[in-house]
Amino acid sequence: MLQVVALLQALGSKSADARQRAVLASGDQVPVPVEALVEAVLSETEPNVAGALRWALARSDDGAVALLAQGLGSPTAAVRERAVRALVDMPGADATARLRDGLAHPDAVVRGHAALALGTRGVADAVPTLIDMIVEGRNDTDAADALGLLASDAATADRIAAGLVDRAADDTTRAPARGRLTQALADIPGPTASRALVELSHDEDRAVALTAVYLLQLRDAR
Repeated sequence: MLQVVALLQALGSKSADARQRAVLASGDQVPVPVEALVEAVLSETEPNVAGALRWALARSDDGAVALLAQGLGSPTAAVRERAVRALVDMPGADATARLRDGLAHPDAVVRGHAALALGTRGVADAVPTLIDMIVEGRNDTDAADALGLLASDAATADRIAAGLVDRAADDTTRAPARGRLTQALADIPGPTASRALVELSHDEDRAVALTAVYLLQLRDAR
């Protein structure tokens, strides 16, 4: 108990180095109560310490997932982001389910982190949010990479290509967004993506058209 109390005091230190040492030294010998770890994760502002805390939390029991999910409802944007980042590092089906819930969150940052994580976990439900991120220019390169991973399945690849095409054809989608959507088609296999690139090669914006032509040439070379 004395060791746990000392560790909790160290986690509350004003020194970031002291907080990080406390987390890394805890290991399995002095297990920190999961509630204390979650509280520390949601309040930590120093990136290195936050990373160590998320690592420690991922090694804790399953109760952490439910507590982090509560953090997604915080009125403070920074706390919500810390909560979803910690959920991303949590293994297991429960964490994946909470991230699925995050796709419908009103906070775009929460939706974005959830979608990127779900993309790497092979969850196709993340596709619409990933496409939104590309249109809006929010972590669009990471979103395109996640779509490329999901496109390893033929049916999902067609769904992704169709979604990218629909957004590119929308009258409200401006040229820079069409350019990002065109680039995202680069890693999407299948005839739907190829036909989309042919159409985009005639886009009224020269940069978009040239990008589509270049990507078509790469597909032909393959």
